[in-house]
Amino acid sequence: MVSQDNPRPSNPIQVPAPHVTTGPQEPSTEEPILEVEGLNAWYGHFHALKDINLRIPRRRITAIIGPSGCGKSTLIRCLNRMHELVPGARVEGKVLFEGQDIYDPQVDPVEVRTRVGMVFQKPNPFPKSVFENVAFGLRIHGYRGNLRQAVERSLRAAALWDEVKDKLHQNALRLSGGQQQRLCIARAIAIEPEVILMDEPCSALDPIATLKIEDLMRELTQSYTIVIVTHNMQQAARVSDYTAVMMMDEDRTGRIIEFGPTREVFTNPKDPRTEAYITGRIG
Repeated sequence: MVSQDNPRPSNPIQVPAPHVTTGPQEPSTEEPILEVEGLNAWYGHFHALKDINLRIPRRRITAIIGPSGCGKSTLIRCLNRMHELVPGARVEGKVLFEGQDIYDPQVDPVEVRTRVGMVFQKPNPFPKSVFENVAFGLRIHGYRGNLRQAVERSLRAAALWDEVKDKLHQNALRLSGGQQQRLCIARAIAIEPEVILMDEPCSALDPIATLKIEDLMRELTQSYTIVIVTHNMQQAARVSDYTAVMMMDEDRTGRIIEFGPTREVFTNPKDPRTEAYITGRIG
């Protein structure tokens, strides 16, 4: 929506220097772990996404931003076949994971979701102990190693071990919101995915918990690729290496209008709609 009554500064988003020592490269030269080609998605007769093309670099953070309802969450749910769990939903096009189309009829969607994990907007720990939350996926997948060591390793990776090591057998619902979200991240990485999808993981958290999650995301890129949907443009500017900007057509179909290194997208956008969005003139 365009606001004429309360114009905002021309560029209120402060973009930090690139996170990686060498600076992010152009998307075409980064090795992609996920490649989206001609993706279209529907909910029944509603065309939610149209002609999406995107290359997601390995071990980087890619942010997806855009106005509410433009298809951001639908897009990342298409990246691990969760979109098809909605009755009446369907997808056309390709999503290549390590070169393999995850929508090939011979591909097991459960295996896809094991290798491309998901963290949701609202922390959703199981009503079980902290230990059993992290161990759940390992048990389901028939893990044969030392379960306690695997749980500790995952909690350490999620920067939560020191806070819960004496509470492993307490109900996870007794943790704070920020701790619950980090527990969900520990649960996701316990089964060692290669990609972690995060759908507005900080929207329900206070600023301190949000900063902890952001710091954690940066640490996780040593081992994982992260794709984050966020409505918070400051957050996208702080944590991501690349940013995709989505908008709706007049028929409310979502498209990607711009994609590139985050610093370039925020400081020198190529599409005037991107500039209008990040400066608050539309949203």
